[in-house]
Amino acid sequence: MFTHLYFVRHAHSAYTPDEYGRPLSERGQADAKKVTAVLEKEKIDAVISSPYKRAVQTVEGIAACIGKEIAIEPAFRERKLSAKPVTNFDQAIENVWRDFRFSWEGGESNLAAQERGVQATLQVLEKYAGQNIVIGTHGNLMVLIMHYFDKRFDFHFWRALDMPDIYRLTFQCTSLKGVKRIWHRSSGGF
Repeated sequence: MFTHLYFVRHAHSAYTPDEYGRPLSERGQADAKKVTAVLEKEKIDAVISSPYKRAVQTVEGIAACIGKEIAIEPAFRERKLSAKPVTNFDQAIENVWRDFRFSWEGGESNLAAQERGVQATLQVLEKYAGQNIVIGTHGNLMVLIMHYFDKRFDFHFWRALDMPDIYRLTFQCTSLKGVKRIWHRSSGGF
């Protein structure tokens, strides 16, 4: 019996300092409709999301299509990089990927964020065994979860992600059996 987890990196958001309430931009809203159209073909059983508005907005269309409420899972929120804005985001991210135990002041290390995300993923696999589940989340956390199951998914993979991006992870129990990119913004049509 296989369980398919459709990890959806949220669509483009309009920047605000409010991390939880940051909404999708106009472009992001248009892309969220495309995400819905793609996922409609996948026989989705349930939708789970990070509590961040941009993640919820990206997957709310598929939840409406299947007539189910979105289950909010705080563990699928994005990793907190630092308590204060970093001066060089690219360098800050590179540092945490280089040393999984390193964290900026007030932030989460890759290891801490990964443990949180993997624990939530394992709970989803147990609760929804044999089903097709959409998980609305964030790029860094998504790749940290994927990295736990397959080391090929690393910093360079993260840098190549699109916004939005959809990956289907196929599991047998808790063993990853396959990963397939279902759709991404740059692919255009659906």
